[in-house]
Amino acid sequence: MSLKKTSLYGTATAATLVLTVTACGGSGAGGSAGSGAYDKNATVSIGSLYEPQNLDNTAGGGQGVTEALNGNVYEGLFKLTDDGKVEKLLAKDYKVSGDGLTYTFTLRDGVKFHSGKELTSQDVKYSLQKVIADDSQSARKSNLEVIKDIATPDSRTVKVTLSQKSISFVYNLSYVWIIDSQARNLKTTEDGTGPYKLDKWTRGSALSLDRFAGYWGGAAKNKEVVFHYYKDATTLNNALLTKAVDVVTSEQSPDALDQFKSNQSYKVNDGNSTTKLLLAFNDKAKPFTDAKVRQAVSAAIDDKKLLESVWGGYGKLIGSMVPPTDPWYEDLTKVNAYDPARAKQLLAEAGYAKGFAFTLDTPNYDPHPTAATFIKSQLAKVGITVTINTITPDEWYTKVYKNHDFSATLQEHVNDRDLVWYGNPDFYWGYDNKQVTQWVQQAEEASSTAEQTALLKKVNEKTAEDAASDWLYLYPQIVVASSKLSGYPLNGLNSQFYAYDIEKKG
Repeated sequence: MSLKKTSLYGTATAATLVLTVTACGGSGAGGSAGSGAYDKNATVSIGSLYEPQNLDNTAGGGQGVTEALNGNVYEGLFKLTDDGKVEKLLAKDYKVSGDGLTYTFTLRDGVKFHSGKELTSQDVKYSLQKVIADDSQSARKSNLEVIKDIATPDSRTVKVTLSQKSISFVYNLSYVWIIDSQARNLKTTEDGTGPYKLDKWTRGSALSLDRFAGYWGGAAKNKEVVFHYYKDATTLNNALLTKAVDVVTSEQSPDALDQFKSNQSYKVNDGNSTTKLLLAFNDKAKPFTDAKVRQAVSAAIDDKKLLESVWGGYGKLIGSMVPPTDPWYEDLTKVNAYDPARAKQLLAEAGYAKGFAFTLDTPNYDPHPTAATFIKSQLAKVGITVTINTITPDEWYTKVYKNHDFSATLQEHVNDRDLVWYGNPDFYWGYDNKQVTQWVQQAEEASSTAEQTALLKKVNEKTAEDAASDWLYLYPQIVVASSKLSGYPLNGLNSQFYAYDIEKKG
C-alpha cells in the first residue's frame, strides 16, 4: 500500500534543488547484461505482487498503479529519480516569487497525450484540481491543499499561488500526474504523456504497455512492457525461474535468493528502500490513547528477531519513521527497545497489569500475516491478547485508512520524507501532539534546509519517544533480474518502477 498523505504539511524536501532537464532520464542502471546486441523491439516481462486496484491514482489505485504507470504512462511537471533527486520533466522552467508564494511554470513544447491532443496549461490546471477535489483519494491531496489559485495566462504558462510557504511544493508536484483534461473513464483507461501507452489490462493477470511512437522525449529502449501479477512470493519466484518474467520488482522471499545468487542467469541487486513496516496504533482509541501502552507494546516486540525471521540478513532496524536516506535521520533503535520486563512495568503503570485484548487488522499479502502471527506470540508473553483480522487491501483502505475503524493495524509505508504525517492529527493513526504539529508546520515554512532539518529531527525524536507507532523495520529493496537485462531501477523509490531504460539482450 502506497500511502502519501499529510495535512497542510507537505512532505519535506530541500529548499534549493539542483534541477536538470531530462527527456526520459536515467534510472538506477540496474544490472549488467554483458556483451551482445540489445533487442529494441523486446518485450520486458515484469513480475509483481502489486496489481492496481484501478488505473486512477486519485481514486485509490494503490501501490500497483504507481509501480506500473508512474513515469511510464503518466508524467508530472517534475520527476523523482530512482536516487531521490527532483528533475524538471514537463516543466521546461519555473520561477518563484520573492515571498515564496507564487510559482510560475513554463511548459515544455511539443508534448502530446497518447490521444494526440497537445499538452496545454489547462491540462495542468485540471490535473491539479483533480488531485485536490473533494472526492479525490489522491495520496497527495492534502499536500496540495496549500494551493490558493491556479491561473493560465496562456497555453504554455501556469501560475500557482499558495496560501502559505511550502518548501516541499516542487517535490510534491513530482507525484502529480498530468492528465488530458478531456479524458474520461480513467479507472480503466488512460491518456498520459509518457513513453508508453496502455495496451491491455486483464484484471488478476497482467497489464501491458506499448512504446508510444509520438513521445516527446527519447524513445523507450524496449517495445513492450508487461506487468504480470502474482498472489504470493513463491509463485512469483517460480515465474522468474521458468523465465515467465524477466525481473521481479521487489523480492519478498529472502529464502529463495540462494537459487538466484548461485545461477549466472540471474543478478540479485540489493538497493535502498524507503519502505517501513508499521504496527500502527489508533492513537485516538483506548487503550492506545495512552503513550505508556504504546511504549509497552513496542518494548514487548523483538523487532530484530522479526526482521531476521522475515528477511534473513536483509533489511534494517531504524526505530522511527525516518530511513537513513532522509536528511533528518537519526538511529533511534534504543528508544522503546525490546525489553519485556519494561513492557510489563509500563502496562502496570497504565492500569493494565493484567494486560488487555485488541484486534489487529492485517492485510492478507506477504509479509503481513507472518508479522501478525509473530506479534501475537510476542505480546502474549506480557499478557496482551491479540485477535488477528485478515483483510484485503480494499477493505483496509475503507475500514482503516478512510473510516479509522480499527484499534491497530499493520501496513507498509513506502515513501521517503514521510515523517511529517505525524503532524496531521486527522491522518488515519490519529497521533495528535500540538508541539509536533507546530514543528512540522514550521519546517514546511522554513527558509533553509538546515532549519527544516533541525525541526524535523525534533519531530523524529518526539514521535519515537511517544511510540506514536511501532516502526518494526525498514525493508530491503531486492530486485532480481535475468542477466540479459540492464537499465532497471535499483531502489524503486516510493514504489515507482521506471521501465523505459530497460534493455534486453536478444
